[in-house]
Amino acid sequence: MFRSFLLRARLAALATFALAAAVPAQGLQPILPPGCEALQVDPGHRATLRLYARGVQVYRFDAAEAKWTFTHPYALLHADPGCQSPIGFHNGGPTWWTFSGSMVVGRKLAEATVDPASIPWLLLEAIDTEGPGVFKHTTFIQRVATVGGRAPAQPGAPGQIALVPYTAEYVFYRGR
Repeated sequence: MFRSFLLRARLAALATFALAAAVPAQGLQPILPPGCEALQVDPGHRATLRLYARGVQVYRFDAAEAKWTFTHPYALLHADPGCQSPIGFHNGGPTWWTFSGSMVVGRKLAEATVDPASIPWLLLEAIDTEGPGVFKHTTFIQRVATVGGRAPAQPGAPGQIALVPYTAEYVFYRGR
């Protein structure tokens, strides 16, 4: 069973690499709406990969502050917009991993709220990469096209955890 999962994961990773090679870089770069100028990546970098995330934003209710506090995301990363081809996952750090062993850690540089009902769009700088593969020379990451993921509007019980569904697109850049 586990070998079957690994085989499917490796095949999905290969499909992602083929997809990234087949799509022109200019098609990967998102069109940013007005008010998102701070999310623009420096001209010396080009979009090399777009992945689609479906997961949850994890919040804990802080009774002392009487508010929900973000703790971390957890999402599967997919090669396709329909989220049918998982190739890795995204979690706290923030960190993105592929099943093939490529990893990148980011640090938030800027954010913009495009939809008040959804988590903000982000610009992140890559501060660490590991392993071979698609993330090896990543310089910047954009989180765009977010849907959902905002903290609950109603208060919770002390220490209560809330898993709030979200989707997003992550665009990865490299220096030219």
